[in-house]
Amino acid sequence: MHPEHPTHAPLERPPEIHHPAPVKVVQADHLMPGQPATVAVVQSIVLPDGRVVTGYAVEPAKPEPTAKPVVSRMAVNVALGGVGFAAVCGGLLLLTSFIAALTALVQQLIILAAVIFGGFIGVQVLSGSRGGTSVNIRKAVFKRNHFRS
Repeated sequence: MHPEHPTHAPLERPPEIHHPAPVKVVQADHLMPGQPATVAVVQSIVLPDGRVVTGYAVEPAKPEPTAKPVVSRMAVNVALGGVGFAAVCGGLLLLTSFIAALTALVQQLIILAAVIFGGFIGVQVLSGSRGGTSVNIRKAVFKRNHFRS
């Protein structure tokens, strides 16, 4: 503490506050390319003991607002759930279609094998080849077993 200015002494007069007007600056583009057009306001306060305090007015820092998402999280979750459900349904539809196509293919292969085998048997019967075993049930003639009726 300074001995000349005791803190317990009453104030003789209220402090004076001066608000000077901002100074207009003539801006020439070639001289000051990035300077503002006005100078910030300077405040001066005269204290009761005659001292002058001068400074710039400082605005209090404002907290930055928290960025809220444009779309709520619940809406995003519902949309993603819908997309997932559609993907699963589409996959099941493709799976059932694949199984149906595979079943039809196996059925066609069985029919093709039956036609080929039946054609082979038909050609053997109609060609009348005598090199193999022949069976005539009506006459009960079996050449292989030498059975005669």
